[in-house]
Amino acid sequence: MSAVAAHSRSRRGAGLGLLAWLVGLLFFLPIAWMALTSFHSEADAATNPPSFAAALTLDGYRDFFGVGGGASPWPALINSTVASLVSTLCVLLLAFPAAYALSIRPVRKWTDVLFFFLSTKMLPVVAGLLPIYLFAKNAGMLDNIWLLVILYTSMNLPIAVWMMQSFLAEVPVAVIEAAQLDGARLPTVLSRVVAPIALPGIAATALICFIFSWNELLFARVLTGVVAETAPVFLTGFITSQGLFLAKVCAASLVISLPVLAAGFAAQDKLVQGLSLGAVK
Repeated sequence: MSAVAAHSRSRRGAGLGLLAWLVGLLFFLPIAWMALTSFHSEADAATNPPSFAAALTLDGYRDFFGVGGGASPWPALINSTVASLVSTLCVLLLAFPAAYALSIRPVRKWTDVLFFFLSTKMLPVVAGLLPIYLFAKNAGMLDNIWLLVILYTSMNLPIAVWMMQSFLAEVPVAVIEAAQLDGARLPTVLSRVVAPIALPGIAATALICFIFSWNELLFARVLTGVVAETAPVFLTGFITSQGLFLAKVCAASLVISLPVLAAGFAAQDKLVQGLSLGAVK
């Protein structure tokens, strides 16, 4: 009987493993197709049905990097990097003490506070677009990268507080109390006791905030022009009503996705630990 049960569990595990591989391939195929299309000429990329055996070329990447005399993508990439990194850093600096107050040292009705933070994400982004545009216009902050930093910080702060609260709730209170008995003040407790223990959760939160900031398009499209143009806005410039642009768009999309993919790959261990923190009691 045990042998039959073990065989059944083995077959079930093999089936789940095969299903996981199929789901992974399903998610990977669009990326692989985008990468392959980026190495085709515009004529081959626009064929229907697609041509798998078409000649490979780097023309799409040359057009993206402005080799033939087009606009350079580096200012837009630098703007995206500055806006994403600075806003993520600001989010962590603000969300960390807030999450500490809501988890390890909870305030009254802390669940209501968390719900309020999360409820701010329920407002459609487009609903706040006009007021923010008018404010930026009157304040003279249109086409300003620091306006995007402020917006991205405020947009990502609620989800960061929500995530980090669950991570910090797993920090043993006895460790914090021991540090306080040794004379450690709150800044020391946060930086030298709580932060190292919750580092995987902090890394997961930072990566998600960075991805959200890097991929944001609506506010960057409306509130920036030339000086503060970000990478997603630069990418949309390749889409025109006339001519072929699929290969260039695929090349631009692949290049613009590389920083996010590199950050995810570099922090994958911390990301897995952070997302699974508290999942098993």
